[in-house]
Amino acid sequence: MKKDTATTTRKAEHVQINLERDVSSTLATGLERIHFIHQALPEINLDDVSISQNLFGKTISSPILISSMTGGTSKTAEINQKLASAAHETGIAMGLGSQRAAIEDPEQAYTFKVRKYAPDILLFANIGAVQLNLGYGVDTCQKAVDMIEADALILHLNPLQEALQPEGDTQFKDLLVKIEKICAKLTVPVIVKEVGWGISAQCAHILNDIGVTAIDVAGAGGTSWSQVEMYRNDDPYAAETAAVFRDWGITTVDSILNVKENAPEVTIFASGGLRNGLDIAKCLAMGAKLGGMAGLFLQAATTEYDHLLRTIQRLSREIQICLFATGKQNLHDFDHSVIQINNKVR
Repeated sequence: MKKDTATTTRKAEHVQINLERDVSSTLATGLERIHFIHQALPEINLDDVSISQNLFGKTISSPILISSMTGGTSKTAEINQKLASAAHETGIAMGLGSQRAAIEDPEQAYTFKVRKYAPDILLFANIGAVQLNLGYGVDTCQKAVDMIEADALILHLNPLQEALQPEGDTQFKDLLVKIEKICAKLTVPVIVKEVGWGISAQCAHILNDIGVTAIDVAGAGGTSWSQVEMYRNDDPYAAETAAVFRDWGITTVDSILNVKENAPEVTIFASGGLRNGLDIAKCLAMGAKLGGMAGLFLQAATTEYDHLLRTIQRLSREIQICLFATGKQNLHDFDHSVIQINNKVR
Protein backbone atom coordinates (compact mmCIF):
# COMPACT_ATOMS: atom_id res chain seq x y z
CA MET A 1 0.00 0.00 0.00
CA LYS A 2 1.25 3.45 -0.91
CA LYS A 3 2.37 5.52 2.05
CA ASP A 4 0.18 8.52 2.83
CA THR A 5 1.59 11.97 2.17
CA ALA A 6 1.51 14.66 4.84
CA THR A 7 -1.49 16.19 3.08
CA THR A 8 -3.52 12.97 2.99
CA THR A 9 -2.69 12.26 6.64
CA ARG A 10 -3.89 15.74 7.60
CA LYS A 11 -7.15 15.26 5.68
CA ALA A 12 -7.80 11.97 7.45
CA GLU A 13 -7.21 13.61 10.81
CA HIS A 14 -9.60 16.43 9.93
CA VAL A 15 -12.40 13.97 9.14
CA GLN A 16 -11.83 11.93 12.29
CA ILE A 17 -11.81 14.99 14.53
CA ASN A 18 -14.96 16.43 12.94
CA LEU A 19 -16.76 13.13 13.50
CA GLU A 20 -15.57 12.47 17.05
CA ARG A 21 -14.97 15.84 18.75
CA ASP A 22 -16.90 18.98 19.63
CA VAL A 23 -15.43 21.51 17.21
CA SER A 24 -18.29 24.00 17.20
CA SER A 25 -17.74 27.73 17.44
CA THR A 26 -18.91 29.47 20.58
CA LEU A 27 -20.43 32.24 18.44
CA ALA A 28 -24.03 32.27 17.25
CA THR A 29 -24.61 32.60 13.51
CA GLY A 30 -27.04 35.52 13.88
CA LEU A 31 -29.77 33.50 12.19
CA GLU A 32 -31.54 33.16 15.52
CA ARG A 33 -32.42 36.86 15.27
CA ILE A 34 -34.17 36.47 11.91
CA HIS A 35 -37.85 35.56 11.85
CA PHE A 36 -40.25 34.86 9.01
CA ILE A 37 -43.46 36.81 8.57
CA HIS A 38 -46.13 34.12 8.69
CA GLN A 39 -49.00 34.32 6.22
CA ALA A 40 -52.16 32.62 7.49
CA LEU A 41 -53.69 32.97 4.01
CA PRO A 42 -50.84 32.14 1.62
CA GLU A 43 -53.22 31.80 -1.35
CA ILE A 44 -51.09 29.05 -2.90
CA ASN A 45 -50.97 25.26 -2.70
CA LEU A 46 -47.98 23.62 -1.05
CA ASP A 47 -47.52 21.19 -3.93
CA ASP A 48 -47.24 24.12 -6.35
CA VAL A 49 -44.27 25.65 -4.51
CA SER A 50 -41.02 25.23 -6.46
CA ILE A 51 -37.56 25.55 -4.91
CA SER A 52 -35.65 24.84 -8.11
CA GLN A 53 -33.45 27.38 -9.88
CA ASN A 54 -30.89 27.79 -12.65
CA LEU A 55 -27.31 28.41 -11.54
CA PHE A 56 -24.11 28.39 -13.59
CA GLY A 57 -26.02 26.98 -16.54
CA LYS A 58 -27.58 24.06 -14.69
CA THR A 59 -30.93 23.47 -13.05
CA ILE A 60 -30.87 22.38 -9.43
CA SER A 61 -33.94 20.99 -7.71
CA SER A 62 -33.22 22.48 -4.31
CA PRO A 63 -30.97 25.35 -3.12
CA ILE A 64 -28.80 23.09 -1.00
CA LEU A 65 -25.02 22.77 -1.28
CA ILE A 66 -23.03 19.88 0.12
CA SER A 67 -20.16 22.07 1.26
CA SER A 68 -16.55 21.22 0.48
CA MET A 69 -15.22 18.72 2.98
CA THR A 70 -12.71 16.11 2.06
CA GLY A 71 -10.80 13.80 -0.26
CA GLY A 72 -7.35 12.28 -0.54
CA THR A 73 -7.81 8.99 1.32
CA SER A 74 -9.66 5.74 0.63
CA LYS A 75 -12.15 6.48 3.41
CA THR A 76 -12.90 9.95 2.08
CA ALA A 77 -13.29 8.50 -1.42
CA GLU A 78 -16.18 6.41 -0.12
CA ILE A 79 -17.69 9.45 1.59
CA ASN A 80 -17.44 11.57 -1.56
CA GLN A 81 -18.96 8.83 -3.72
CA LYS A 82 -21.90 8.47 -1.34
CA LEU A 83 -22.42 12.24 -1.15
CA ALA A 84 -22.28 12.57 -4.93
CA SER A 85 -24.81 9.79 -5.43
CA ALA A 86 -27.20 11.45 -2.99
CA ALA A 87 -26.66 14.85 -4.64
CA HIS A 88 -27.50 13.31 -8.01
CA GLU A 89 -30.63 11.60 -6.73
CA THR A 90 -31.93 14.78 -5.05
CA GLY A 91 -30.72 17.34 -7.60
CA ILE A 92 -28.52 19.47 -5.34
CA ALA A 93 -25.04 20.99 -5.69
CA MET A 94 -21.80 19.62 -4.25
CA GLY A 95 -18.32 20.93 -3.55
CA LEU A 96 -15.24 18.74 -3.17
CA GLY A 97 -12.58 19.17 -0.53
CA SER A 98 -9.19 20.65 -1.35
CA GLN A 99 -7.67 18.77 -4.27
CA ARG A 100 -4.12 19.56 -3.24
CA ALA A 101 -3.60 15.92 -2.24
CA ALA A 102 -4.38 14.81 -5.78
CA ILE A 103 -2.26 17.55 -7.34
CA GLU A 104 0.70 16.40 -5.22
CA ASP A 105 -0.02 12.71 -5.76
CA PRO A 106 -2.08 11.84 -8.87
CA GLU A 107 -2.80 8.40 -7.40
CA GLN A 108 -5.19 10.18 -5.01
CA ALA A 109 -7.26 11.70 -7.83
CA TYR A 110 -9.77 8.84 -7.68
CA THR A 111 -10.88 10.04 -4.23
CA PHE A 112 -12.26 13.19 -5.86
CA LYS A 113 -13.57 11.80 -9.16
CA VAL A 114 -17.29 11.58 -8.46
CA ARG A 115 -18.73 12.74 -11.79
CA LYS A 116 -19.62 9.18 -12.81
CA TYR A 117 -21.81 8.93 -9.71
CA ALA A 118 -23.45 12.30 -10.43
CA PRO A 119 -23.33 13.10 -14.14
CA ASP A 120 -25.70 16.07 -14.01
CA ILE A 121 -25.10 17.83 -10.69
CA LEU A 122 -23.58 21.26 -10.17
CA LEU A 123 -20.09 20.29 -9.01
CA PHE A 124 -17.31 22.50 -7.64
CA ALA A 125 -13.57 21.86 -7.69
CA ASN A 126 -11.48 23.23 -4.82
CA ILE A 127 -7.96 24.58 -4.29
CA GLY A 128 -6.50 26.55 -1.40
CA ALA A 129 -5.98 30.14 -2.58
CA VAL A 130 -2.66 30.40 -0.73
CA GLN A 131 -1.25 27.76 -3.08
CA LEU A 132 -1.26 30.45 -5.78
CA ASN A 133 1.70 31.94 -3.89
CA LEU A 134 3.41 28.55 -3.75
CA GLY A 135 3.65 27.58 -7.39
CA TYR A 136 0.05 26.96 -8.44
CA GLY A 137 -1.25 28.94 -11.41
CA VAL A 138 -3.96 28.92 -14.05
CA ASP A 139 -2.78 25.54 -15.38
CA THR A 140 -2.97 23.91 -11.94
CA CYS A 141 -6.43 25.35 -11.29
CA GLN A 142 -7.61 24.13 -14.68
CA LYS A 143 -6.16 20.71 -13.86
CA ALA A 144 -8.27 20.59 -10.69
CA VAL A 145 -11.37 21.53 -12.69
CA ASP A 146 -10.68 18.98 -15.44
CA MET A 147 -9.88 16.27 -12.89
CA ILE A 148 -13.48 16.14 -11.70
CA GLU A 149 -15.26 17.74 -14.68
CA ALA A 150 -16.30 20.63 -12.45
CA ASP A 151 -18.72 23.44 -13.27
CA ALA A 152 -16.78 26.00 -11.20
CA LEU A 153 -13.67 26.31 -9.04
CA ILE A 154 -13.62 27.19 -5.36
CA LEU A 155 -10.55 29.04 -4.09
CA HIS A 156 -10.74 28.73 -0.33
CA LEU A 157 -9.33 31.29 2.09
CA ASN A 158 -8.14 30.03 5.48
CA PRO A 159 -5.41 32.34 6.86
CA LEU A 160 -6.26 31.66 10.51
CA GLN A 161 -6.30 27.90 10.04
CA GLU A 162 -2.95 27.99 8.26
CA ALA A 163 -1.50 30.12 11.07
CA LEU A 164 -2.60 27.52 13.62
CA GLN A 165 -1.31 24.47 11.73
CA PRO A 166 2.21 23.27 12.50
CA GLU A 167 2.64 22.74 8.74
CA GLY A 168 0.57 25.78 7.74
CA ASP A 169 1.22 27.95 4.67
CA THR A 170 0.91 31.60 5.67
CA GLN A 171 2.27 33.43 2.61
CA PHE A 172 -0.86 35.46 1.85
CA LYS A 173 0.89 38.62 0.60
CA ASP A 174 0.01 39.76 -2.95
CA LEU A 175 -2.55 36.98 -3.33
CA LEU A 176 -5.29 39.23 -4.68
CA VAL A 177 -3.64 39.85 -8.05
CA LYS A 178 -3.18 36.11 -8.53
CA ILE A 179 -6.85 35.40 -7.79
CA GLU A 180 -7.77 38.10 -10.31
CA LYS A 181 -5.69 36.31 -12.94
CA ILE A 182 -7.45 33.02 -12.26
CA CYS A 183 -10.84 34.75 -12.57
CA ALA A 184 -9.83 36.23 -15.93
CA LYS A 185 -8.33 33.11 -17.52
CA LEU A 186 -10.05 30.03 -16.09
CA THR A 187 -12.64 28.35 -18.31
CA VAL A 188 -15.22 28.13 -15.48
CA PRO A 189 -16.56 30.58 -12.87
CA VAL A 190 -14.49 31.20 -9.73
CA ILE A 191 -16.00 31.01 -6.25
CA VAL A 192 -14.08 32.37 -3.28
CA LYS A 193 -14.90 30.63 -0.02
CA GLU A 194 -13.93 31.21 3.57
CA VAL A 195 -13.71 28.10 5.73
CA GLY A 196 -15.61 29.30 8.77
CA TRP A 197 -14.62 32.81 9.86
CA GLY A 198 -16.71 34.89 7.49
CA ILE A 199 -16.29 37.69 4.97
CA SER A 200 -15.74 41.35 5.90
CA ALA A 201 -17.12 44.33 4.00
CA GLN A 202 -13.60 45.16 2.78
CA CYS A 203 -12.97 41.62 1.54
CA ALA A 204 -16.33 41.51 -0.24
CA HIS A 205 -15.61 44.81 -1.97
CA ILE A 206 -12.22 43.81 -3.35
CA LEU A 207 -13.43 40.37 -4.46
CA ASN A 208 -16.26 42.08 -6.33
CA ASP A 209 -13.75 44.32 -8.09
CA ILE A 210 -11.49 41.51 -9.35
CA GLY A 211 -14.20 39.51 -11.07
CA VAL A 212 -15.10 36.73 -8.64
CA THR A 213 -18.40 35.12 -9.71
CA ALA A 214 -19.56 33.98 -6.28
CA ILE A 215 -18.60 34.22 -2.62
CA ASP A 216 -19.35 31.49 -0.10
CA VAL A 217 -19.34 33.47 3.14
CA ALA A 218 -18.77 30.49 5.49
CA GLY A 219 -19.47 32.65 8.51
CA ALA A 220 -18.65 31.99 12.13
CA GLY A 221 -21.13 29.95 14.10
CA GLY A 222 -20.56 26.47 12.73
CA THR A 223 -17.41 24.36 12.72
CA SER A 224 -14.43 26.11 14.29
CA TRP A 225 -11.31 25.01 12.45
CA SER A 226 -9.21 26.48 15.24
CA GLN A 227 -10.74 23.80 17.45
CA VAL A 228 -9.95 21.15 14.85
CA GLU A 229 -6.32 22.27 14.76
CA MET A 230 -6.26 22.38 18.56
CA TYR A 231 -7.08 18.67 18.68
CA ARG A 232 -4.50 17.91 15.97
CA ASN A 233 -1.63 19.63 17.74
CA ASP A 234 0.66 17.58 19.98
CA ASP A 235 2.34 20.69 21.36
CA PRO A 236 0.24 21.80 24.38
CA TYR A 237 1.29 25.44 23.99
CA ALA A 238 0.36 25.52 20.32
CA ALA A 239 -2.92 23.75 21.14
CA GLU A 240 -3.68 26.40 23.76
CA THR A 241 -3.04 29.11 21.17
CA ALA A 242 -5.53 27.44 18.81
CA ALA A 243 -8.14 27.23 21.58
CA VAL A 244 -8.00 31.00 22.09
CA PHE A 245 -9.58 31.53 18.65
CA ARG A 246 -12.73 29.45 19.18
CA ASP A 247 -14.97 32.53 19.15
CA TRP A 248 -13.14 34.32 16.31
CA GLY A 249 -14.86 35.47 13.15
CA ILE A 250 -17.69 37.35 11.47
CA THR A 251 -21.10 35.75 11.88
CA THR A 252 -22.91 34.20 8.95
CA VAL A 253 -25.63 36.86 8.96
CA ASP A 254 -23.17 39.76 9.04
CA SER A 255 -21.10 38.10 6.33
CA ILE A 256 -24.11 37.80 4.02
CA LEU A 257 -24.99 41.45 4.62
CA ASN A 258 -21.37 42.48 3.99
CA VAL A 259 -21.37 40.75 0.60
CA LYS A 260 -24.84 41.96 -0.34
CA GLU A 261 -23.94 45.59 0.41
CA ASN A 262 -20.37 45.63 -0.94
CA ALA A 263 -20.36 43.09 -3.77
CA PRO A 264 -23.61 43.67 -5.66
CA GLU A 265 -22.43 41.81 -8.77
CA VAL A 266 -21.44 38.66 -6.88
CA THR A 267 -23.61 35.59 -6.30
CA ILE A 268 -23.88 34.73 -2.59
CA PHE A 269 -23.60 31.24 -1.16
CA ALA A 270 -24.34 30.98 2.55
CA SER A 271 -22.72 28.56 4.96
CA GLY A 272 -21.45 28.55 8.51
CA GLY A 273 -23.60 26.98 11.22
CA LEU A 274 -26.68 26.24 9.11
CA ARG A 275 -28.49 23.38 10.83
CA ASN A 276 -31.81 22.87 9.04
CA GLY A 277 -33.95 23.97 6.13
CA LEU A 278 -35.26 26.94 8.10
CA ASP A 279 -31.71 28.29 8.42
CA ILE A 280 -31.13 27.82 4.70
CA ALA A 281 -34.39 29.60 3.92
CA LYS A 282 -33.39 32.57 6.09
CA CYS A 283 -30.18 32.91 4.08
CA LEU A 284 -32.09 32.67 0.81
CA ALA A 285 -34.44 35.43 1.93
CA MET A 286 -31.40 37.58 2.71
CA GLY A 287 -30.10 37.16 -0.83
CA ALA A 288 -28.14 33.89 -0.97
CA LYS A 289 -28.62 31.46 -3.84
CA LEU A 290 -27.45 28.33 -1.99
CA GLY A 291 -27.23 27.23 1.62
CA GLY A 292 -24.27 24.99 2.37
CA MET A 293 -23.72 22.42 5.09
CA ALA A 294 -20.79 20.15 5.83
CA GLY A 295 -20.94 18.55 9.27
CA LEU A 296 -24.53 17.34 8.97
CA PHE A 297 -23.80 15.63 5.66
CA LEU A 298 -20.48 14.22 6.85
CA GLN A 299 -22.19 12.56 9.81
CA ALA A 300 -25.00 11.26 7.60
CA ALA A 301 -22.56 9.92 4.99
CA THR A 302 -20.95 7.67 7.58
CA THR A 303 -24.28 5.92 8.23
CA GLU A 304 -26.77 4.24 5.91
CA TYR A 305 -27.20 5.78 2.46
CA ASP A 306 -30.95 6.03 2.99
CA HIS A 307 -30.37 8.24 6.03
CA LEU A 308 -28.25 10.63 3.96
CA LEU A 309 -30.90 10.70 1.25
CA ARG A 310 -33.73 11.30 3.69
CA THR A 311 -31.74 14.07 5.40
CA ILE A 312 -31.44 15.99 2.11
CA GLN A 313 -35.11 15.39 1.33
CA ARG A 314 -36.08 16.64 4.78
CA LEU A 315 -34.09 19.85 4.33
CA SER A 316 -35.71 20.46 0.95
CA ARG A 317 -39.16 19.92 2.41
CA GLU A 318 -38.44 22.40 5.20
CA ILE A 319 -37.40 25.04 2.65
CA GLN A 320 -40.51 24.39 0.59
CA ILE A 321 -42.72 24.77 3.67
CA CYS A 322 -41.01 28.08 4.50
CA LEU A 323 -41.96 29.44 1.08
CA PHE A 324 -45.51 28.13 1.41
CA ALA A 325 -46.05 29.63 4.88
CA THR A 326 -44.77 33.03 3.73
CA GLY A 327 -46.98 33.04 0.64
CA LYS A 328 -44.25 32.65 -1.98
CA GLN A 329 -44.49 30.13 -4.82
CA ASN A 330 -40.87 30.25 -6.02
CA LEU A 331 -37.39 31.40 -5.05
CA HIS A 332 -37.50 34.41 -7.39
CA ASP A 333 -40.20 36.00 -5.21
CA PHE A 334 -38.70 34.82 -1.93
CA ASP A 335 -36.76 37.85 -0.68
CA HIS A 336 -36.19 40.18 2.28
CA SER A 337 -39.92 41.04 2.34
CA VAL A 338 -40.64 37.72 4.08
CA ILE A 339 -38.33 38.28 7.07
CA GLN A 340 -37.86 40.55 10.05
CA ILE A 341 -34.34 41.12 11.35
CA ASN A 342 -33.83 42.13 14.95
CA ASN A 343 -32.04 45.49 15.14
CA LYS A 344 -29.30 43.92 17.25
CA VAL A 345 -28.02 41.98 14.22
CA ARG A 346 -26.08 44.97 12.95
